Amino acid sequence: MTTLTDAEIEAITTGRLADPFSCLGLHEVNGKLVVRAFLPGASAVDVIDAKTKRRIATLKEVRDGLFEAATRRKTRFRYLLRVTHDDTTWETEDTYAFGPVMGDLDEHLIGEGSHRQLWRVLGAHVMTHEGVAGTHFAIWAPNAQRVSVVGDFNTWDGRRHVMRGRGTTGVWEIFVPRIGEGEHYKYEIIGADGNLLPQKADPFGFGAEHPPATASVVRALDGFDWADADWMGKRGQAIAVDAPVTVYEVHLGSWKRVPEDGNRPLSYLELADDLVRYARDMGFTHIELMPISEFPFDGSWGYQPVGLFAPTIRHGTLREFRAFVEACHVAGLGLILDWVPGHFPEDAHGLGRLDGTPLYEHADRREGFHPDWNTLVFNYGRAEVSNYLTANALYWLDEHHIDGLRVDAVASMLYRDYSRKDGEWIPNKDGGRENLEAIAFLQSTNVTVYGQLDGVVTIAEESTAFPAVSGMVDSGGLGFGYKWNMGWMNDTLRYMEEDPINRKYHHGLITFGLNYAFSENFVLPISHDEVVHGKGSLLDKMPGDGDAKFANLRAYLGFMWGHPGKKLLFMGCEFAQGREWNHDGSLDWHLLDIPQHQGIQALVRDLNATYRAVPALFERDTKPEGFEWIEGGAVEESLFVWARLGADGTKPVVVVTNMTPVLREGRRIGVPQAGHWAERMNTDALDYGGTGEGNLGGVSSEDIAASGRAQSIVITVPPLSTLIFELD
Repeated sequence: MTTLTDAEIEAITTGRLADPFSCLGLHEVNGKLVVRAFLPGASAVDVIDAKTKRRIATLKEVRDGLFEAATRRKTRFRYLLRVTHDDTTWETEDTYAFGPVMGDLDEHLIGEGSHRQLWRVLGAHVMTHEGVAGTHFAIWAPNAQRVSVVGDFNTWDGRRHVMRGRGTTGVWEIFVPRIGEGEHYKYEIIGADGNLLPQKADPFGFGAEHPPATASVVRALDGFDWADADWMGKRGQAIAVDAPVTVYEVHLGSWKRVPEDGNRPLSYLELADDLVRYARDMGFTHIELMPISEFPFDGSWGYQPVGLFAPTIRHGTLREFRAFVEACHVAGLGLILDWVPGHFPEDAHGLGRLDGTPLYEHADRREGFHPDWNTLVFNYGRAEVSNYLTANALYWLDEHHIDGLRVDAVASMLYRDYSRKDGEWIPNKDGGRENLEAIAFLQSTNVTVYGQLDGVVTIAEESTAFPAVSGMVDSGGLGFGYKWNMGWMNDTLRYMEEDPINRKYHHGLITFGLNYAFSENFVLPISHDEVVHGKGSLLDKMPGDGDAKFANLRAYLGFMWGHPGKKLLFMGCEFAQGREWNHDGSLDWHLLDIPQHQGIQALVRDLNATYRAVPALFERDTKPEGFEWIEGGAVEESLFVWARLGADGTKPVVVVTNMTPVLREGRRIGVPQAGHWAERMNTDALDYGGTGEGNLGGVSSEDIAASGRAQSIVITVPPLSTLIFELD
């Protein structure tokens, strides 16, 4: 007769035993070694010596799939279970014969929220444990009564693989032999109240099923032979504040599609060829991807992620994603990912109430719910949650060789009252509106990222006047490498939308940005947000008809490349996509059959080349001594003239932007130094679709004072154009 109590048998067979390792597997009972196994549906179970393959004992069914037998062995031994079900017999190791995988140090670091390689402990890991190949599963669910891993390997039966609790850490773990890469799985959890929860995807899952399916998929992290060592050794130079940085922002699902194959998006491997080659040929230094962490809803563009550790399966596997990263690096391109640590959706299989309690989110929805996006807000004040997010940042940068993270919606993280009405938010401990816990999390994450990894960057999408976003943490800053200049973007696009005849009344929209241009390390962003939700395309924003629209756009792009700050341009803008961006379709590549669109593309390519070739345009991008107004007050002409000054010994540059359709011949402009000034860029050139007006390659200065300078040049300023001159 079994020595188990009726209560224990009931708990095992109903899947409610919190510690199955205490009953199942090999145990000494009354001086005998007893084997117990729970195998619902089995008709026969034998215990087999793992070495000799001889039968040791035949297990007898106690009740409802619970089998048990005493053996004659006196010492513990390695064994297999030979299981017969219907007409099929197989042999396998017993899950409950294996000891823990996690070590004491892991438990300690998890408990204090300081495990910097948390993804190496939690999640699903293909490994060999105690000499047997299989997969180790681990999840943090501190308030659960029971946690099981379920999948095809156990017919999604939560009674079969109940996990081992690891005490005060709240982690549950189990090693399942003989399963590996490609297995689909979820976690089945009984919450603190005893209720069975919806099955959960793995918070640390490295792969996922194709949406709308929601299971996690086992993906091995090891075994990829990286071939980008040259890039990794110098990548920091490519993103430095004194480097030429031009970023091509891409939504992988709609950059290019394959119409002859159901209009599918390109795979990571196809993108490694097509996108990488295109971005390199266009002269961009970096590609920035809108979020590729697994997400359930295409319409969120990835900004409502469920699988923060899984590259979306929409384009291929984790290994294929790494091949794309490697291709970028081999081509000399950096890769930046949009990262979303600000919120997550309430999908039943996601992080929300993971163990039946508000675990990753706040309990009070005035803190834990975001009204703009109907999402949940991370509880940054909980050490385990901030550790989860910081580890996620390190995971992408370290495991996948990502070069930078553009952190989404930072403003929504910084303020407790962001998009909330009075009474819908809770002040901080000091009675203020700042989210002190989120601020501390951002600072800590930036310190950790920059402290542990060489050559990486973090970039904040932050739309308020919060001070020192790119300032040093030890001086009170947030510690980002760069900040998107949302004010510059809004002001200059508002200016461009004006009819040129009225622009003189809005002159300050162009000049105001220079009042704060060096208060942060800025990126000038023309991003996806400017070409969606009824805003039209970038070309649509330009006034006039036909050629006038293209001329305005050329002048604006030249102005942007000549302005202090790194550059970011959303896909399609580089060839003047005519319609608003649609995430469900491809860019309108056929427009490149039209000369005007070809001209914009050629201009962006040449702007990138000029930017990289002319040091004064980037060396002091973030320093006030790198910029001087020459004529910032030519209001009636809507003319803007400034100097860009590089490091000592660098040739100075003069940028001239004419925002009216008026040709200005014989216009005298003051210059910083005497000499011949070569015309490095003219956005009105015939090659770009312009009128061809210009200065025949350059002009020499004269000893005639103008614009407050002793030397000056007389130039032709084409209509709606930007000119860039460099001292020869």
